[in-house]
Amino acid sequence: MAEVLHSAPRFVTPEGLCAELVAALGDKVVAARQEFGEIVITVPRDSVVEALRTLRDGFEYQQLMEIAGADYPSRAERFEVVYMLLSVTKNSRIMVKTCASEATPVPSVTGLWPVAGWLEREVFDMYGVIFAGNTDLRRILTDYGFEGHPFRKDFPLTGYVELRYSEEDKRVVYEPVELAQDLRSFDFMSPWEGANYVLPGDEKAAVPPPAPAPVATAPVTGGPAPVATPKTTETPAQTGAGEKADKAAAKKIDAGDGATKPKRAPAKKSKAESAPEPTESRPARKPRSKKAGNEGGSGPAPEGS
Repeated sequence: MAEVLHSAPRFVTPEGLCAELVAALGDKVVAARQEFGEIVITVPRDSVVEALRTLRDGFEYQQLMEIAGADYPSRAERFEVVYMLLSVTKNSRIMVKTCASEATPVPSVTGLWPVAGWLEREVFDMYGVIFAGNTDLRRILTDYGFEGHPFRKDFPLTGYVELRYSEEDKRVVYEPVELAQDLRSFDFMSPWEGANYVLPGDEKAAVPPPAPAPVATAPVTGGPAPVATPKTTETPAQTGAGEKADKAAAKKIDAGDGATKPKRAPAKKSKAESAPEPTESRPARKPRSKKAGNEGGSGPAPEGS
């Protein structure tokens, strides 16, 4: 047999073990197969306790590791209850399955393994499978007033009631949802694509017209740059003067007229020449009396002393 990689711990499946188990269970076996190194045996619902007792006492499958459930709504008996057994001495694992419907109870195996009480409560809570003989068959994951079973494929994904813990009643109570029912409709549209409807609050916003697409155009040029040429006066008419003006200008230059010479700035006067006239001298003050001026010897000396 080819080696199979599996996430579960490595265990041993001896050759011929499946046939040996089927022979020991006899008419309690509905189907049996061995796939991927695992043995799966299906037994009738009424014979599940006797089949598990035989595997525990006769083949040393001492531990009940898990009880799982599965839902197949298209079947007449839609639920499957799966018992996973472990043999510590042989390092071997097997799975035992049985089927049930919503109204047909499955015998409890709490007499074989007391831990089955908790495991059966979980399957009852999630799937609604009833276990006959379980003296404490209550919900274990959901609250006691929960309606329905979460792992059923017909369980609604959205409801119209919400639950809370009531301090007055000291229990969980159900109340109608206060949110608007319009919020329960989802379009599952990608947010990057945008919604094809008006979002709340945007109905008053004016939609701006789309901007025109830019058009690529070639740059406009005025030809080659002009070359700079020197300006000349070829005729007297271009200068705005005639022969008479030229002769008059020549006479002024020959006569030394200062009209053509630049004006000089006036020479600066010396400090003595630019000083204003002195003002009248101030008359001398009257001398202070000795009593007023030298009292205590601290005042200034009178003028002229």
